[in-house]
Amino acid sequence: MKLTTLISRSLSLALCMMVLVAGTLLMAVAPAAAETFTVKMGADNGMLAFEPSALTIKQGDTVKWVNNKLPPHNIMFEDKALADKSHSAMLFSPGESYEATFDTAGTFSYYCAPHRGAGMAGKITVQ
Repeated sequence: MKLTTLISRSLSLALCMMVLVAGTLLMAVAPAAAETFTVKMGADNGMLAFEPSALTIKQGDTVKWVNNKLPPHNIMFEDKALADKSHSAMLFSPGESYEATFDTAGTFSYYCAPHRGAGMAGKITVQ
């Protein structure tokens, strides 16, 4: 009886160790979850600027532009290949937002059409 109990405990311990090792390996190789980054349209200090004006993200991440100060604002990408990421409609109300997900690596410049002359421009680097 003691031998059966000892073997049963040993097998249980071995099984638990295998599950622990397998779980650790799966967690170690799991891809990182995509993140969402927020960019304010209109700086807190009242300047016509995107805040932050430069942002570095990873492929698959999302950028959320939120109307903050001195509307109206929009987001226009200079690269015509990113026309689907541009949001030409004006955002007027505080808290209104627009999101875009970036799957291609590169550096992408954008601006706010009504305030481009005031220097309201930004850059996203996708790694």
